Amino acid sequence: MITFVVFAAALTAAGVIGVVIPLLRSRGALAPAPWAALGAAGVLVLGSVLLYLSWSNWSWRAAPAADSPQTMVARLARQLEADPQNLEGWLMLGRSYVVLQEFPLALRAFERADRLSGGKNVEALIGQAEALALQDPAELEGRAGRLVERALALDPDSGKALFFGATVAARRGDLPLARQRFVKVLAMNPPDNVRALLDEEIRAIDEKLAAPPAAAATQPAAGSSAEAAVRVNITLSPTVTGTTAAPLFVFVRQAGQKGPPLAAKRLESHFPQSVTLTPADSMLPGRSFAAGQQVQVVARIARSGSPVGASGDPFGEITYRVGQDGLLNLVIDRLIP
Repeated sequence: MITFVVFAAALTAAGVIGVVIPLLRSRGALAPAPWAALGAAGVLVLGSVLLYLSWSNWSWRAAPAADSPQTMVARLARQLEADPQNLEGWLMLGRSYVVLQEFPLALRAFERADRLSGGKNVEALIGQAEALALQDPAELEGRAGRLVERALALDPDSGKALFFGATVAARRGDLPLARQRFVKVLAMNPPDNVRALLDEEIRAIDEKLAAPPAAAATQPAAGSSAEAAVRVNITLSPTVTGTTAAPLFVFVRQAGQKGPPLAAKRLESHFPQSVTLTPADSMLPGRSFAAGQQVQVVARIARSGSPVGASGDPFGEITYRVGQDGLLNLVIDRLIP
């Protein structure tokens, strides 16, 4: 559009020159006509502008195109270079990078905010923990878990810190504390989707806490199928995007060995969901698993619909000790190469 305006202006100027110059020259008995020249020039310039504004279909008053999220985040990062002591700015930058799934950059922004606050800002601590956990859920048992506990020490009523704190407690086996924290978050009237997740987590913890007394009362025989159960709570990592309505396959495999799985289930892909596999889910007669056995549990979204893994299928896996581990979290966070 700018190029067109430049050419239009040049053509208008050429027309003005073509009309004005003859009026300013003296030809025989005729005297120059400066006022007529000036009037002609004004008519040509103003008339061309007004006519184009009237007849053109170009929206001259249209607002400029909105910036993309990446552009706005880049602008914020440049502003913080000039104002590096802006704590709220670094927190906003960290949140923005999480939305864009730029987790290493989010971690750096929250670390900067943490330093500026002297380690006293709950959002900076939880932001670091979240960025670490989204890159590797195992961090909840390490640095991310320690950051969450620091945040809870500063603010025991922080909903986000309580949620992460409950997850950390569950991963280290402290189920009563995990339940207490989930219940406290539930009492804060969270959105419906979060409430459903909390209800599921609390129900699963209650089942696990009740399991030992129930097992003692029924006294199952050692190595029986009642003990041989694999229970996992499957979630989808935010880093895995573009998934379709494809089936979810959950397999139990012999750790470190290839071949047909020991058990398998085909399910709908909705998350989170708890899955239990027993020897009844065995694929081949006489090939199953037993209590005390260490197995590999794999959850895979089959984009092709086939139980055979294909390149690009999202999956996750954990090691599981049958009869001992109870309900474990399994995160689908990788793609088959």
